[in-house]
Amino acid sequence: MGSGNWSTTVYGAAEDYRAASGTSAFDYSDRLTASAPRHTWAAHPSLDPKGLTVRESRDSDEHPTSLALSVVFDVTGSMRTVPRVLQTKLPELFGLLLRKGYTEHPQILFGAVGDATCDRVPLQLGQFESDNRMDDDLGNILLEGGGGGQLTESYELALYAMARHTSIDCHERRGRRGYLFLIGDEMPYGKVKAREVREVFGDEIGEDIPTAAILAEVQRTFDVYFIVPAGAAHVGNADVLGTWRKLLGQNVIELDDLGAVCETIALTVGLGEEAIDLASGLDDLADIGSDAGAAVGKALATLGQGSGTVARSSAPLLDDVPGASGTIRL
Repeated sequence: MGSGNWSTTVYGAAEDYRAASGTSAFDYSDRLTASAPRHTWAAHPSLDPKGLTVRESRDSDEHPTSLALSVVFDVTGSMRTVPRVLQTKLPELFGLLLRKGYTEHPQILFGAVGDATCDRVPLQLGQFESDNRMDDDLGNILLEGGGGGQLTESYELALYAMARHTSIDCHERRGRRGYLFLIGDEMPYGKVKAREVREVFGDEIGEDIPTAAILAEVQRTFDVYFIVPAGAAHVGNADVLGTWRKLLGQNVIELDDLGAVCETIALTVGLGEEAIDLASGLDDLADIGSDAGAAVGKALATLGQGSGTVARSSAPLLDDVPGASGTIRL
């Protein structure tokens, strides 16, 4: 996947059409949750991970140096507002990535997580796209709004998908890792359960995988970040932040302004690609008329220290993770 080019004009035309027809950008979710019994809710066919083989980010004549970016958010409880905000900011995201030269050929995958212990749709996963089809994938996400009422959601299933069901040319051809942004406010479960993998993907893995081990697999090909946005139910929770910081170190980002999610993602990529330092990135925000500078500057202050570029994740490799033996694919 990943052909075509992003067009703000096409995005605007789609917005105008939805306004004229009285539909939202998340029409699939709105129609399903308004009219269908909950027990019949299902992922849109384009996002259903059951039977998933691989999500690919590929180079082409059109995009010779593709860069894989994955954005996966929690859609339980108060977090359901995140994708709606993110969808409205897609033009700003691409304006920064492309017009400001952070990366020439981004290919973006959108996905969503819930809770495999109680939700109808615990995982949804789009394709890596370079054009406006990513807006379609985002709009097909079911905003289930479930969750089990505890401090855990199934982020580890998203990590499993990224580790074992993606193939990205930026890493395979050029040794350059892609980016994975998880957006949420709760902890992952402690392990990827073989039973849930069978139910959600149809895969047989034989035994459970510790979350730290599957994360280490992901980090071979993706730099992983966890963003906790303002407005989420568990913002500032010490257990949540402590768990993610133990897994990701400085790559846990607390964001005071939900509306600044896209800008935060863009500047993190710009820093990681060494296209900017934090100061010049904040100047870019001012240049495009964004008012997110203060929130983004605060959120990325740790990442922007030292050389001004994002430090690559310092989590241990798979071979160094207790309990990881035998879990890597050959």
